[in-house]
Amino acid sequence: MLRLLAALLLAVTLQGQTPTAPRDPLERSTPQSSVMRFLEACHAKDFNKASYYLDLRKMSPADRAKDGPELAKQLEDILDDTPFDIATLSRDSEGDQTDGLSPSLERLDTLHVDGQALNLYLERVQLKAGLQVWQVSADSVELIPEAHKLVAETPFEKKLPQVLVTTQFLSTPIWRWFALVLMGILLWMLAGALSRALVGIARPLMPLGELYFPVRVLLSIAGFRAAMEFAPPSALPRLFIERAMGLLFSLTLAWMATVVLDLFAARWHSRLDPRVQAISFSVLPLGRQILKLSLFLIAVLSVVSAWGYNTSTILAGLGVGGLAIALAAQKTLENLFGGVSVIGDRPVLVGDVCRFGDRTGTVMHIGLRSTRLRTPERTIICVPNSQFSTMALENISGRDKIWFHLKLNLRQDTTTDQLQSVLSSIEGILAASNKVEPGKIPVRFIDVGEYSLNLEVAAYVMTSDGDEFLAIQQDLLIRILQAVEKSGTALAVPMQEAVQPPQHQK
Repeated sequence: MLRLLAALLLAVTLQGQTPTAPRDPLERSTPQSSVMRFLEACHAKDFNKASYYLDLRKMSPADRAKDGPELAKQLEDILDDTPFDIATLSRDSEGDQTDGLSPSLERLDTLHVDGQALNLYLERVQLKAGLQVWQVSADSVELIPEAHKLVAETPFEKKLPQVLVTTQFLSTPIWRWFALVLMGILLWMLAGALSRALVGIARPLMPLGELYFPVRVLLSIAGFRAAMEFAPPSALPRLFIERAMGLLFSLTLAWMATVVLDLFAARWHSRLDPRVQAISFSVLPLGRQILKLSLFLIAVLSVVSAWGYNTSTILAGLGVGGLAIALAAQKTLENLFGGVSVIGDRPVLVGDVCRFGDRTGTVMHIGLRSTRLRTPERTIICVPNSQFSTMALENISGRDKIWFHLKLNLRQDTTTDQLQSVLSSIEGILAASNKVEPGKIPVRFIDVGEYSLNLEVAAYVMTSDGDEFLAIQQDLLIRILQAVEKSGTALAVPMQEAVQPPQHQK
């Protein structure tokens, strides 16, 4: 009974599972991977393995074993000695569905014989149930011997010592590597002279001395790419060399963009107000670094995408990594965004005197993490930007004029004539000063207190300099006191309760 139950459970489990397609050990699932592994097998001199990438089903088993390796060797010669580019082949298991060919066909290479095009194709064939692979089509296999006749030594190679032609490295005659190295050195020297001349011509318009090296690299890459047409390596090395040059070319363009960015940033920095040091010393370098990193990231991703890789996975990984970093550096990011808020809103600038919370100080530096202020006691306070950006900031240096405000308490026995004299005298003192903006009613009698008659004086001193204000305020106060004395009255003194004398102990 238990065995029967176990058998039933196993049957149900197997029935619910989705069968997976068998995996091809030769990696022929896409056109590009099939040709890539074919060339790797050929370069390893394993032509027997390489023959499995050819559709030899039209041949008898005996002919397959006899002619298959030779056909693979001939196809390798064709692909290595013609301008064949592996990168043009599809990386999709379905092949390129937009090339106008049958869905099961993919163009491998095109040769020209007597003015006519000779096309070689890959075909998606089914070897067994569920296993579909890409192989060189059976019709194209029949054309390989004819196409191989086109691969012959050039007139230049016939004049070279045979050892340089027959000796190969990475399936490429050794003379081509020597030629590429020599041409690379010559092109580097020529590009140096040409880039130096170009930078010298542009120097009167803009100082572009830092562009010398990237311009030299770009010219060298362009020249070397043209030189490869004269001495092309075999297909696999050519693929990796071209990819390396493409990546270097893209990174050099990003490098040139960063140099131009630095030039514009330097010009903008020179035109900034010296008081806006927060922008010039904090935001500008940070923004420049972020833009530089973005340029290089775009350059790398564009090249990787051109190679046929899916960049969405890389971007997703960067997003997850960025989220993890953001969670780990939460406090740092709070200070960073707080600094951006302070720098962007600019409630205070470097050198401003401000009141923050219950403290007062002069702003010394506004950074991306904190703000430093010097207090009147000459100490330095460092406030994290996450706190500083949420405080009520009073910019004292932002005043265009300073309020002069005074309350006078005259003696309660002051007569109305004396009171009127004090009011008129103070109003005249304020009106006589060219540094005072008195307003409509600068002096007013506001109320009668318990022990005094209370006056209020309010006017603006037309200066934003604190020291100048103190000097003007001092002069005004002295003249107001003189006016009170001249009127015959005096300032009130608060009434004090009588203090009982201490009793002596008996």
